[in-house]
This record gives sequence, C-alpha cells and structure tokens, in this order.
Amino acid sequence: MKKHSIIATAILTALSAGNAYAAQITGKVIDSNKKPISGAKVHLHGKKQSVITDRFGKFSINTDADSQLHITKNNYIDQRIDIKADQGNVVVSLEPSSVESIIVYASALHKNNLEMASPVSVLSGDELKKQAKPTLGETLKGQPGINASYFGPVSSSPIIRGLDGPRVKITQNGLDSSDASRIGPDHTTTNESLSAEQIEVLRGPATLLYGSGAIGGVVNVVDNRIPTDIIDTTTGAVGYSFDTVSNTNTYAALFETGKDGFNFHFDGVVRNGKDYDAPEYPSHEEHSEHEENGEHEENGEHEENGEHEENGEHEEHEEHEELLKSVPNTFIDSQQVNFGTSYVNDHLTVGFSFGRIDTDYGIPAHSHAHHDHDHDHDHDHDHDHEEGEHESHGDEGHDEESVFARVKQDRWQALFNYALHNNYIENINVKVGFTDYQHSEIEGGAVGTTFKNKTSELRTSVEHKLAGWHGIIGYHFSDSDYEAQGAEAFTPATETTSHALYVLEEKQFGDFTLELGARIEDYQLSSVITEEAHEEHDDHDHDHDHDHEEHDEKRLFAYELNQTNMSYSIGGVYDYAEGQNIAVNLSHSERSPLTAELLSNGTHIATSTYELGLGYHLENGEAHFEPEDIQQEVSTNFDISFRKFTGDFGYTLNFFYNDVENYYYQENTGLIYSSEHGIEEADHEHEGALPVYQFKSQDAELYGFELDTHYKLNEENTVKLFADSITAKLKDSSYLPRIPSNKIGIKYEYALDNLVADLTVTRYASQNKITSYESRTAGYTLVDFSMQYDFDLAGNDVMAYFNIDNLTDELGFVHTSVIKEQAPLPGRNFKLGVRAFF
Repeated sequence: MKKHSIIATAILTALSAGNAYAAQITGKVIDSNKKPISGAKVHLHGKKQSVITDRFGKFSINTDADSQLHITKNNYIDQRIDIKADQGNVVVSLEPSSVESIIVYASALHKNNLEMASPVSVLSGDELKKQAKPTLGETLKGQPGINASYFGPVSSSPIIRGLDGPRVKITQNGLDSSDASRIGPDHTTTNESLSAEQIEVLRGPATLLYGSGAIGGVVNVVDNRIPTDIIDTTTGAVGYSFDTVSNTNTYAALFETGKDGFNFHFDGVVRNGKDYDAPEYPSHEEHSEHEENGEHEENGEHEENGEHEENGEHEEHEEHEELLKSVPNTFIDSQQVNFGTSYVNDHLTVGFSFGRIDTDYGIPAHSHAHHDHDHDHDHDHDHDHEEGEHESHGDEGHDEESVFARVKQDRWQALFNYALHNNYIENINVKVGFTDYQHSEIEGGAVGTTFKNKTSELRTSVEHKLAGWHGIIGYHFSDSDYEAQGAEAFTPATETTSHALYVLEEKQFGDFTLELGARIEDYQLSSVITEEAHEEHDDHDHDHDHDHEEHDEKRLFAYELNQTNMSYSIGGVYDYAEGQNIAVNLSHSERSPLTAELLSNGTHIATSTYELGLGYHLENGEAHFEPEDIQQEVSTNFDISFRKFTGDFGYTLNFFYNDVENYYYQENTGLIYSSEHGIEEADHEHEGALPVYQFKSQDAELYGFELDTHYKLNEENTVKLFADSITAKLKDSSYLPRIPSNKIGIKYEYALDNLVADLTVTRYASQNKITSYESRTAGYTLVDFSMQYDFDLAGNDVMAYFNIDNLTDELGFVHTSVIKEQAPLPGRNFKLGVRAFF
C-alpha cells in the first residue's frame, strides 16, 4: 500500500510540475516579401499541441518556460526560434522551398523530410486528395522508389525499393495496421487514403522505432482521429468523386468540433465500384497456366503483353484466345468510419478513437470454367452480403464464378502525452492500439476461408534533452494472434509476440547533425504444427481407387521460435551551403520470419501455387517440418542523399545499397501438387495441379537510386523530373522474382490564381531481369492530366478537380503482380471530384 502511495505521489508531482505560471506568446508569420502566411503550424517544442496562423499570419500560444517555437508550412523551409516565457511578441519569416518540405510525424523528433538522415517522401493536402485510390499501393506508386504489388486496383500494397510484404511496415499514426496484407498479395491493406492528412514513406530500414517488420521501410498514414490540438470552432468537409473506368462513386465526410479543450472528430468514406475497364487484352488463361508451372522459355522471348514473340510470330494458342475489355471480379463496396475524442490543455493530451471498416472486393484471376454464371448484370450493392450476391460483370459470355473478399476490422487506439517541459524530460508519450481483423473469402455465396488477426500494441517513449543531445528512449510491445480456417488455410494459427527497447539520439555540431539509434527486440513465434505421416508404398502408382486419406495419420506438435533481433544505425546531415545538404545513413537490421514465410504448407489459391515455408524439408514427395536452423534476415543498408531546396531549382537524389544475408524468397521447386496425388514430379500431368513454391534463404543485394527535381520557370510554370532504378539479385547473380520496372517521368504544372493544372508522363521500362520461372514484361507509358479550381460558394471554400488517368488508353502490365497477364492496368479514366470545406 505504501509503495502504491509513493508511485501515485510521484505521478501527481510530475503532472503538476511547471504549472506555476503561464504566459502567452503572440506573433506573426510572413514570407520573404513580408506578406502574411496563413495556415502555418506553430508548435511549442516539448508539447504535443500546436496552433495555426490565421489569414493575417497571426498566432498566439501559451508557454510556461523558456522554449523553442517550430514554425512549419508546406513548401516553406522550417524555422526554429528560441523564445523567453515573457517575450511577448515575435515575427517569423519563412523562405520558400523549391522542394516540398513537410513535417514527418514518423520521425519522432519533429523533423521535416529535408532534415532527416534517411530518405523520406510525403504525400499530403490537395495532392493527396486528387491522387487517393482505394489502396495504398495505387495511391503511392508514382513516388520515386515506390511501386505497387497490384493484385488488381482494389488490392495493391506499396513496394519500397523492391521490398514488400513482411519487409514493409504499414502503420496508422505510428501503430501497426494489423491486417493480413503481409500474408498474400490478394489481401488488401486497411488504410483509407481519403481520410488521411498525409502519408509518409520512410525508405530503407526503419526498424529502430517500428520493429523488425520495417526492414524495408515504413508507410505511415497520419490522420486526426485523435485530435492533438485545441479545437475551438466547428469545421468539416464533404467530398464526392466519380471514376468512369469502373463507375466508382466515392463519398467522404469530415467533422470536427471542440470546446474548452474537449475535442471530437468524425470521418467516413463510402466507395462503390464495378469491374474496371482495360484496353483490349487476351484472357491468357492457358498461357498463364503454363508460366506458373515454369513451362515458358527461360530466355524470356514471350512479351508480357501477349501480342507476339520478339520475332513477330504469334503464339499458336493465342490465335483463339478470348479478348477482354474489362478485368472480371474487380468490384469494390467499402464503408469506413472513424470516431475520436480528446482532451487537450497546455501540458496534457489524452484521447481515444474507434474505427470500423466493412469492405467487399473482388479477387481477380479466379477462373472456374466448369461453372455457368451469368455476368451480364451489374453488382448488387444492396448490402445483402451474407447471401454472397456480389457478382462480376465481365464481358458478355465470359463465365467466371464470383469470388470476393469480405474484410471487417474494428480498431481502437488511445493516446496519452504529458509535457513536463523541464530541462531534461520534455514529454512522456504512450500509444495503445487493439485491432480485431477478419478477412473471409467467399465463393458462390459460401465462405471458403477466413483469416483472423487480433493485435495488441503498446508504444511508450520519453523525449529528453541531455548534455546537448536530443532524443527518445522507448519500449514497444506487440502481440498478434493469427488464425486461418478453411480451404485456403495454408498457414497454421500462430501467436507472435515481441518486446523491444529502443533509443534514438541526435546532436548538432555546427552545420552537422549526428544521429544515432539502437533497438533490441525479443521475438517469439508459437504455433501448433499439423503433419501427415504417409504410409510407404511399394510403387508410386496413382491409379488406385483408394481414398488417399486412408493412409494418412495426422501428427500434432507445438513449435516455438525465439530470437533476439538487434538493430542500430548511424547517420548525419551536413548543411554545407544555404538550402543544400548531404545526408548519409548506415544501418544494420535483423528480422525474423513471419508465419507465411516459416510455416506455410498448403494451397494458395490467389497465387495458383502450393506454398511451403522455410521450416519444411521435401523428401520423396513429402514435406517434413524440420526447422533445425532458422537464421534471421540481416540487412546492412547504406544511403546517401544530395538535396537542394532553395531557389528556382531544387532536387533530391538518393543512392542506396542494401546487402542482405539470408534473404527470404520463394523458389519454384519444379514439383507440382494436386489434392489427389499430393506433391510429385512435374512430368506427371493432372488437371488443376499447381506448382510447388518453397521459401528459401540466400544472400542478396539490392541497389539503385531515386531522383526528384523541381525547376520553377516563373510564378506560373514549374517542371518536375523524377526517376528511379532498382536492381535486386541473389549473390549467385540470379535475379529475385518480380523486381519493379525502372521508371522515369516528367511533370508540368501551371498555376494561376485559383487554377492549378498539371500533365504527367511516366515511362515504365521493360523488365528483363527475371528469374527462371518468370517471363519478361514489356514497357509502357502512362499520360495523366489533372486540373483543380478553388472557389468560394456561399462563404465556404470549395475545391473542384478533374483528372484523366491513362490519357492514351495504354495497355500496361505490372511486373510486380503475380497475376500480371490477367489483370492489366486500368484503361482511360475520367475522374470528376469536388470537396467543400465549412
């Protein structure tokens, strides 16, 4: 009892510290021409909340100690101003930036993208609303170094520098999204771009704060579902857009209000769309079946667009292939709502939020020729989902059973932040999240497989200053309870738990800022493995009439994987001239395998393969679980960035080299699997047999560059050039599968008063760097146009925009997609949208 009293007294003392007096700092933010800047964010260092300048550039903020103001505005260079508690009034001048400058919340140290040692890009504001797509992959794929897995536009995850899935952490306000998108490419992410304020992409290993699952990078979706600023007015926005390529209607709403420090937030998005149209393409059902079994020519002479071989002669089977003008079974019917509330004062921010997602979307490339199904009708969107009434509406006469995913997710988040604002401890931050996720795959009205994932997460940190060092020390806990039930349950139920301690510190030495970080993580994976022990036979005759199950005995045993992952980094930023710097970062990261990589053993219908994990050993057509020596994946990554962000010409140029020991990847074993005969040599022919892919580990290297340049011709005209390149191969010189194509693009922007228009041309190169079981992908060029006009309507700000995506109706196939031939990119799309603010 006495111990509890001492703890309570200590907490109350900390919470009351620094409340003796409060002063108000007023000021004005202006540009280089002494004109007021509205909408600039003024943040008092060490506290959570901030204020926004009004249309006259004015602001006021409370402080109770000498501190520092951090003033930010998109496309301006940040300013940090030391202030006295009794200073009264300040005037801050911001210089324009030729490269977008935006605060990165995932940095944890209040840095913008031009100050960080590791490369970062941010998509926010009006640009984010115009580019928002149903999935994160499609929203971000135009950024340098970012591509998409593309299992159709309704299931597409980000690929960062050739790494995706388990190596890219997807977070919502710094906490794991906790969906099943890392289990397979047909599992979509559960993050909605339209409800986000900004989306941040941290390239390279970001394991120090976010765990070993971030060995390839982090995508952090930032929203205001837990308000962290004091809201003293009622504001909101409503939006609507329509896409012609899929007849998609999208509705979005935002509402925020507050009084006396108590805040409330609501946002919601509803999206209904049908199968998307594409330029005419062959169905490729027979062709893709051969490729999946590794039967294509290894010299890659088959062009991915299926039009001809390099010598111009048509493949014989293509003469009779069906031509399609839309991609069957790619509809979407989605609803998402988020509620949040908070209390904010000068020192304390505490809040809670709840979000619900309910989405049905089609899973393409599920072909069932033996079913007769009429598709000459539209999707039924009356929400009678339990009867499985969503059906594809492909071209007339194209028979395919409706196979779709039903995703439901409930997500709770809580935030506590207390600013002590003393000389050593700046603030204490606690984030807690719980996610209940369910993904069911429904075929012909019946549930085939259900994937469930319940995740609890805690992240707590202390921000401090000590002997000139500024940093955070934190603890991170995560527990994931995953299970799969049904025909496609190729991974067993698994509980994954991690505990981690991390530290991130920085110190400035003149024009050079040094950054150091380290993390130690205890990782534990536990599961119950089911293995079938087969009776031996004198021969391998499969012509018997006996049921195969009569000779099987199931064996269950518990399995645990316990590993300690160490990560550390050293980096620095040197401001060698005004508006120019060089950033260097060297990091070492370790990652343990996830469930799918380690324990897979079953049919994965979405990818038309039979998958085996690292823990299995193949012998005489049988898979035995023998996880004797599972090594961690170890990444040593080097980044160097050159930046210029003032004047009419600016650029960001990143070079990277990533050396990975024990890289996990899937290898075609040359075997096939059928339910009747099990695993056997590929020289047997059985209808519906699938190729067997197994996860292997081998040393690999990935390297390349990213370029983003801006040149302002005059006040109205700007030209941007962007490009990226990635090479990914094993140390034995063979290439890794599905390496993203290199891309280069140019963007022209015109801005006059309230009108902004741009034209973007992006060239995706052909991909010839392929594995033995892949074929080449032809290059393609996408031309996109957008126009935005801001105006006043009844005293409310309104933004109207008009986009034309794929203006030339180019046929393009995405090399990173496992169903690239069956799901080309959408054809020409006209998008009309309007968003009103009140």
